[in-house]
Amino acid sequence: MNAQSNKTIEQRIAELEDRIALKNLVDTFSNLSDTKEAELQAQLFTEDATVKTLIDGQVVVELEGRKQIAEVFGNFLATQETIYHINGQQTVTLNGDSAAGISYCQVAMIATVDDKRMITQQGVRYNDEYQKINGRWYIKNRISNFMWRETRELSSK
Repeated sequence: MNAQSNKTIEQRIAELEDRIALKNLVDTFSNLSDTKEAELQAQLFTEDATVKTLIDGQVVVELEGRKQIAEVFGNFLATQETIYHINGQQTVTLNGDSAAGISYCQVAMIATVDDKRMITQQGVRYNDEYQKINGRWYIKNRISNFMWRETRELSSK
């Protein structure tokens, strides 16, 4: 007998709704990044959220709170001509009004460097903690682990 069989249909529907909402939260974060809407992106985080960015296993950025998240994300996005996220698998563990999840993402960024259009592609694994506040899910803590990176000149249009 599995754990699902002990849950009511209402509990099972609520869990499915939470899982869909959390996937939508992660996907909305990526969409807002692609459209360079850092202020709206920051609203997906709790007021006291933290974000750590790791490259090659080393912490390179630590942010706290919506204001700092919006400012730093906005400054970075402004340096890019194009951002393009492709989100992959997500696993989530629910625990009432909190949850933990891992999401995978491939990001392509195009920017002009030394008069050359360069594309950087990166593989990212997000380790997230989520919080449900007044019926809505937010990112409470995020570790953005940039696992690999490739940069090359983009061929002309």
